[in-house]
Amino acid sequence: MIMEYGKIAGIGAPFSRIVFGCGVARMQAGEDASDLLDAAAEAGVNAFDTARVYGKSEESLGRWLAVRRREKVLVITKGCHPLFDGTRRVGKRYIEEDLFRSLDALKTDYVDLYLLHRDDETVPVGEILESLNAQAEAGRIRAFGGSNWTHARLQEANDYAAAHGLRPFAASSPYFGLAVQIADPWMGCLSVAGRENAAAQSWYRETQFPLLAYSSLAGGFLSGKVKSEQGIEAVLAAAGPVYGCRENAERLARAERLAAKKGCTVAQIALGWLFAQGLNAFALLSSSAPERIRSDVQAATLTRAEADYLDLKEGVVNLEK
Repeated sequence: MIMEYGKIAGIGAPFSRIVFGCGVARMQAGEDASDLLDAAAEAGVNAFDTARVYGKSEESLGRWLAVRRREKVLVITKGCHPLFDGTRRVGKRYIEEDLFRSLDALKTDYVDLYLLHRDDETVPVGEILESLNAQAEAGRIRAFGGSNWTHARLQEANDYAAAHGLRPFAASSPYFGLAVQIADPWMGCLSVAGRENAAAQSWYRETQFPLLAYSSLAGGFLSGKVKSEQGIEAVLAAAGPVYGCRENAERLARAERLAAKKGCTVAQIALGWLFAQGLNAFALLSSSAPERIRSDVQAATLTRAEADYLDLKEGVVNLEK
């Protein structure tokens, strides 16, 4: 797939459908990752995702930005992550505290897309929106949204914005992908994958609200490094507590067979599935190898039948024949 681009309200530039995730170990350690970032940029990626809690990732990205044309790069960062004892940090004070620290680390005076890493439903959406709008009016953020926010809460926020003449949320970043999550990978995460989340998927499909799917390759489970030929027990062990179920093992096996048939990789198949769901989706992915980045961004183009086959839907024609 040639890199495709979408639009996110408030951001003037086209937004690459593949977003590079800057949570890789090297960047969290604050080390140079120019080879990875350059590989992504050369492949057509212009959006890069980091967060206040990703160690020194913002500093690493900031040094790379300093030698590039800032206006050609779309920076996403996240704030308001809870403390690791579970204490919530959502509200005006925490938005300002985290945003100012992020801007300093990134060595930039604005962020293209600012996401609240978690929600706190005890805080009124009006208070949150007023604070985010103030930062947007000050020019520190171009657009804002939520990560791990329910679609009901997003709708509530945007209804409030419409009623009060405020800028609305422009994007959401939950987990979404071919593999389903059977456990929370980190504290307070939200998945909209799987049949149990059909209502959320319908909302995203009907509204075409931009969805930035994190862990789009299921934490590496669908990257191609885990292989069905290793046997079911090895596959489940490699998938770990978050993705380790027989349904996901079967999805992997089908992705492998379809990849062999189409002459592409498992990762390209998994991303192709994501883009075949009728959502206004963007896929976050990362890798510590430049050659892997160049390969993964070439998502496969799938038919509806192929996507349904991968998702174990009943009544699907056997595509292996």
